[in-house]
Amino acid sequence: MLPIIKEKLSLVPNLPGSYQMLDENGTIIYVGKAKNLHRRLSSYFNREQTGKTKRLVEDIRDFTYIIATSETEAFLIEINLIKKYDPKYNIMLRDDKSYPYIEYISKPYPKLKISRYLNIKKKDNKLLFGPYPNAYAARRIVNLLNRLYPLKKCEGNPKEVCLYYHIGECLGYCSKKLDIDKVKKMEEEILDFLKGNDKTLKNKIVEKMNAYSKNLNFEMALELKRELEYIDYITEKQKVELHDLVNRDCIGYYIKNGYASINIFYLRNGKLVGSKNEIFSVTNELEEIEYYIATFYLKHEVPKEIIISDELNISLLESTINTKFVCPKKGIKKELLKMAIMNAKINYENEIKLLEKDYKRTIEANEELAKLLNMPILNRIDIFDNSNLFGEYCVSGMVVFYNGVPKKNEYRKYKISLDKNDDYHTMQEVIYRRYYRALVDKTKLPELIIVDGGATQIKAAKEVLDSLNLKIKVVGLKKDDHHRTNTLVDETLNTIIIDPTSNLFHYLTRMQDEVHRFTINYHRQIRSSGSLESILKNIEGIGEKRRKSLIKKFGSLNKIKEASISELETILPNKTAVLLKDYLMKRE
Repeated sequence: MLPIIKEKLSLVPNLPGSYQMLDENGTIIYVGKAKNLHRRLSSYFNREQTGKTKRLVEDIRDFTYIIATSETEAFLIEINLIKKYDPKYNIMLRDDKSYPYIEYISKPYPKLKISRYLNIKKKDNKLLFGPYPNAYAARRIVNLLNRLYPLKKCEGNPKEVCLYYHIGECLGYCSKKLDIDKVKKMEEEILDFLKGNDKTLKNKIVEKMNAYSKNLNFEMALELKRELEYIDYITEKQKVELHDLVNRDCIGYYIKNGYASINIFYLRNGKLVGSKNEIFSVTNELEEIEYYIATFYLKHEVPKEIIISDELNISLLESTINTKFVCPKKGIKKELLKMAIMNAKINYENEIKLLEKDYKRTIEANEELAKLLNMPILNRIDIFDNSNLFGEYCVSGMVVFYNGVPKKNEYRKYKISLDKNDDYHTMQEVIYRRYYRALVDKTKLPELIIVDGGATQIKAAKEVLDSLNLKIKVVGLKKDDHHRTNTLVDETLNTIIIDPTSNLFHYLTRMQDEVHRFTINYHRQIRSSGSLESILKNIEGIGEKRRKSLIKKFGSLNKIKEASISELETILPNKTAVLLKDYLMKRE
């Protein structure tokens, strides 16, 4: 498990929400939902996986999540994100037809039906509510509404009224003698319920339950009681979806201890399709939140509407950003704002904990190392590692840590001229090349050099540094019999045992792992399956120009092997041609 994932997992709350798995490029490769985010996310990494899940976990490099107030909200966020990003591993949830809607049809007669649409456009003027987790849930709601309201239930246009009219479950649309006021009132109540207001419908159910009970029809009363569960299900879901197909953002924030956490929900066509979280330090709290919002929309799409808290200056923001700002007092938009604020708060708490952990892992560990080595200042550390394959493809890598953090733009790769396994002279060559160049270019020098090894590597480095008149402290890291780092060797060749549970131990191990990874990757690149260009790079006297000429003339390794010395001399000097021929013969 990657360290960043391990740390973030420990901070994931035990709350419902949708999670997004990211690959090395930051691309969303899987979207899921969970009743308990902490438990669900941990399950990917704390047990052995098989099949598709195993391949997914192997590709995960990070994750994000959106907190919801219920599993149902999490479900809706999940399917909206799947529609938008079409993640690689969401094989089972790619087909929108899996998710039915409830459609209200007003003309020629009021009617409810289950519908599925791949694309919903505003111009279609369809009254759709959903989507629902499965067709059964949607169908049950339609059946309940048909029982409670006298909607048209039969197909076609019969000449005579049917049974539904006689039992009071239809207004007799076939007779065309309708009470328009009744139809209008019924339509208002149904749409009000489907938009999230359950009060009227619940009252109607309770009224019918009481009527059944009075008539001793307890079975029907119990059946209606069970339907109340679905009422909660419906109204719960409306908190994260509006049905007006409007593009809007919802901005929540949380301020504490000089930091502001911002959470922006992106709602497109009325659906929540993503979010952005950011934390920054503040002094003039609300003013800086307003400034952040104003500058954010200079670089990003401005939606038709932005939902914000009434603490902010709406008139100021509207004069800066050409859109409508809304401060909701109740309803779905207020619920969305609450959810955005909750996400901002949780993100703040998690980030602060990560910062505290990172401070102990880096700054405090770096200070502990400086104290251990009696160094008044320790900002920059250069770390070296060497790699070769039986004396061939000798390379070195250098990584840089600045104030405890990797500085990747200053990493360097070195191809060593030696063609044998010689740690001493390899170290001398790379140290000389690195610091002679630094003196010529007048680039920043480190306060400390760490080499992978003990006395031999330290002596080699110190000899070169002394010859360049550089006073840079050098220490080495040695491994035990199990190939685990456990000892620090100082310039006087004294060994210092490091507590394996300490932050310093993990800090040194992280640096050693980083330089080893960097160097090994370069080593693999150089030998890259014995490719022609890689092999030619190993021959002294063959630079880029001659290498290109050889590849252009001969085209393959076998043809160069078959070529005579005189043929090679058309491009190379005799000495280099002989050296190349001998090298290729030894490889057979």
